[in-house]
Amino acid sequence: MDLESKVKKMGLGHEQGFGAPCLKCKDKCEGFELHFWRKICRNCKCGQEEHDVLTSNEEDRKVGKLFEDTKYTTLIAKLKNDGIPMYKRNVMILTNPVPAKKNISINTVTFEWAPPVQNQTLARQYMQMLPKEKQPVAGSEGAQYRKKQLAKQLPAHDQDPSKCHELSPNEVKQMEQFVKKYKSEALGVGDVKLPGEVETRDTDKNNLNNGDRGTSAAVGAMEGKSPDQKASQYSCYRCKLNMKEGDPAVYAERAGYDKLWHPACFVCCTCSELLVDMIYFWKNGNLYCGRHYCDSEKPRCAGCDELIFSNEYTQAEGQNWHLKHFCCFDCDCVLAGEIYVMVNDKPVCKPCYVKNHAAICQGCHNAIDPEVQRVTYNNFNWHATQECFLCSCCSKCLIGQKFMPVEGMVFCSVECKKKMMS
Repeated sequence: MDLESKVKKMGLGHEQGFGAPCLKCKDKCEGFELHFWRKICRNCKCGQEEHDVLTSNEEDRKVGKLFEDTKYTTLIAKLKNDGIPMYKRNVMILTNPVPAKKNISINTVTFEWAPPVQNQTLARQYMQMLPKEKQPVAGSEGAQYRKKQLAKQLPAHDQDPSKCHELSPNEVKQMEQFVKKYKSEALGVGDVKLPGEVETRDTDKNNLNNGDRGTSAAVGAMEGKSPDQKASQYSCYRCKLNMKEGDPAVYAERAGYDKLWHPACFVCCTCSELLVDMIYFWKNGNLYCGRHYCDSEKPRCAGCDELIFSNEYTQAEGQNWHLKHFCCFDCDCVLAGEIYVMVNDKPVCKPCYVKNHAAICQGCHNAIDPEVQRVTYNNFNWHATQECFLCSCCSKCLIGQKFMPVEGMVFCSVECKKKMMS
């Protein structure tokens, strides 16, 4: 690829969602503008998932690529014009007659995703068992939640080297091998079924070798049980509570069909978020979302959010960083060997800290250098010097003395307080 093509490609990636409003910062953000390598907005520092970016096509491509070369190719379709695999989301449209004054009107509800099952009643039951605020009804809080979790749980840069920043050929090769491995060993999509149905099917399979006599006997045995007996047979792998008779359950093939979950319990063991579109990763008896499965396998750079495939990286403040990405969160200058201050778990260089984040001294009204001593009371700060930490009335130095604070002022005595407040 020549330089012009690379620049064009990079430009297109950075134009996606340009100017989209931030749902978190509202009017404080001028609109989405992607940082060169951080995966955040340059204006408000929030992630793309916090902005109202129309990305359904992009998300469908991302999930389509995830399912490529797996057993889940039935969930994707390749476009004729470019051969790129696209995720075939199962969209469910429900129509309910609503009585009106003169006639009956039709109320339509569209779910932007629903379990890919033939029985729509089962899919509807599944949806009703999810918390209302997480049901992906078009235009609702639930649809926004699904979109945000797609971005968070399944980052494109966890599976596609072309979405990463300046990987070496060796790193690209390692990443491709890593992705191939997790696709074959961990990736799965949940199945929604009635518990009794699964047991009956398993019994049917077992009896194929013994003729047909056992099948009807097994079904008969199930039918002969009371609803209470049937329900108490199955308990959720996560919450351990019994399944209710007639309620659908979620199964994970990689976990084995002896385990099942309530729809609302099919969550990542690390972040406890609902596994988006029931896409899971199974490891050591636990369900993970894509992000936290990858975190359990590889270090992740706290700067660019990408997995680290290089042998050389740095650890600071309990986090991992590419050597080139241990930078000031405000100005992007490299911090190796420099003084920095952590602000909201992000490293900031000393000049940026003094300019943008430093506490202001109530005495001299200047920023307080992070390396000098200060006095803090409630949300008020002073330089711990004879020039700044003084009685607001008589200017007596209060360092090492008792003082009386009143709304940003400090006094050495009741008399000084009375004089100032009168």
